[in-house]
Amino acid sequence: MSDPATQRSGGPGPAVSPTERLAADVAEVVRAEVREMRTQVMTVARPTGVGLALLATAGGCLVLGAGAASATALRLLETFLPRRLATAGLTGGYLVAAVVLARAGLRQLRAAGGGSAWLADEVQDAVATTASRVVPAGAAAVRDELDQWGSGRPDR
Repeated sequence: MSDPATQRSGGPGPAVSPTERLAADVAEVVRAEVREMRTQVMTVARPTGVGLALLATAGGCLVLGAGAASATALRLLETFLPRRLATAGLTGGYLVAAVVLARAGLRQLRAAGGGSAWLADEVQDAVATTASRVVPAGAAAVRDELDQWGSGRPDR
């Protein structure tokens, strides 16, 4: 009967030490595990990639649907309001909804504590900085538009 260590080394010759045999066996086990893990990852990754692509497509459809609903709401408002006032009203409604939802989200982040609370503070600071620049300009634009609208200038 032949020695397995001699067979691994390619025939008769110096015997392989137990340490070398152990290292070779461990390396083979690691290779087999890596192959198995690669197979498992690929098995999971394919459906995951398809799932993510479907979710992204659903998100795109959601955006298009929201845009269509917004256009429909604007057309409805334009049936009894001047076009610019209808647009301003719809925009104002979206902004109010965004503020309410953002405040609720920030409240939830703060309640979670830790890094989430820090993130909520950073987001609020960034929004406050931006709003301090945008709101005065927007208010001036609205005043100008209302002044022109009040002067009897047709907008349709």
